[in-house]
Amino acid sequence: MQQVRAKKALGQHFLTDLSIAERIAGTVIDYKGLPVLEVGPGMGVLTQFLLAQGHDLKVVELDGESVNYLQAAFPRLEGRIIAADFLRLDLDQVMGPGQWVVIGNYPYNISSQIFFKVLDYKDRVACCSGMLQREVAQRIAAGPGSKTYGILSVLLQAWYDIEYLFTVDENVFNPPPKVKSGVIKLVRNKVKHLDCDERLFKTVVKTSFGMRRKTLRNSLKSLFPSGSPELAASIFDQRPEQLGVDQFVELTRLLSQSRQ
Repeated sequence: MQQVRAKKALGQHFLTDLSIAERIAGTVIDYKGLPVLEVGPGMGVLTQFLLAQGHDLKVVELDGESVNYLQAAFPRLEGRIIAADFLRLDLDQVMGPGQWVVIGNYPYNISSQIFFKVLDYKDRVACCSGMLQREVAQRIAAGPGSKTYGILSVLLQAWYDIEYLFTVDENVFNPPPKVKSGVIKLVRNKVKHLDCDERLFKTVVKTSFGMRRKTLRNSLKSLFPSGSPELAASIFDQRPEQLGVDQFVELTRLLSQSRQ
């Protein structure tokens, strides 16, 4: 069977090490009772292990050449290959009611967007794992005080317990990427609602890290009414990378209070 040509425009780097693919598939082995959606299966190096584990599997693939390959190589996926852009899908419609799992060797050029999409379905996605460029994986898993800690870290950690699992070298891909890759796992935590306005929470986090070298008093003052006494609180003396999720919730509550 003819191999699929990796396309730079789609961020494709095909994993060739089967042992690594099996390890990645193993990150969701505890979720056999839930449907699984694989993003960007390519030539199915991860798909084969997910099928072998007995998952209720669907795959979404944008590349037409890969879709043709998957249809020929995996007859069991008949009716389960979604030829579409993951970022544009209505995942509720694709996956149906209840919770489900997302996994993939994610295209490098849209990996951050993929995780923001997962965040939009946080009450449906019980687990999300897979491989992406190491820098982004480390950023998602980073804790307060880290230089890589940022917007994606806070927004995802508000809803998920996150673990950086292992690093993957460049030489196990075709073509080899210019960066190392990292495998992470996100498991939905027990938080149902944040103790603040959740839309405003996102605004506070994004605005704070938009000027991460400044204190929060300087970066957030534009969001507060002029002369707000709340800005005198000591939390505003800190920089955004010093704060955990609970402290960003506190900031959001102070902002809501100032607007009353």
